[in-house]
Amino acid sequence: MQDIEEIYNTYANTIYKYIFCLCNDKYLSEEIVQETFEVAIKNINKFKGECKISTWLCQIAKYIWYNKLKKHKKITNISFEEIDNFVFEESTFEEKIIEKQEKIETFKKIQKLDELTRNVVYLRILGDLSYKEIAEIMGKSESWARVTFFRGKEKLKGEK
Repeated sequence: MQDIEEIYNTYANTIYKYIFCLCNDKYLSEEIVQETFEVAIKNINKFKGECKISTWLCQIAKYIWYNKLKKHKKITNISFEEIDNFVFEESTFEEKIIEKQEKIETFKKIQKLDELTRNVVYLRILGDLSYKEIAEIMGKSESWARVTFFRGKEKLKGEK
């Protein structure tokens, strides 16, 4: 097993992106990432290796996020201007502007999806997770994750 510093360096950014997409708060996302790794360190003996470490960490982060939601009873949406370097690669200045606008439009469309579908899309695209990992995080089957992602893509294609 990797040491905790190596695990942190490998997965912290993925956890951050996932949580940021859920809460739209840079500082809260950073806080949740830190809490995620605190919980992981305290409970590393409970990790049985039945899933990937990234999946386990996302589950912890999601649990912490939901607890914070319950505590504060609020949900916010993503800020498109703060998302950087997630989907599109950069090239010329003009292409950067066009790509940024396309990225903003894509995320606006994603925000219109229902919460479960939106989470699956974020985990697949931003978290670069497999359907199996998404299923483990969401507590559903792998086929559910595939179908939900497919339907989400179809809704995004149909939206103008």
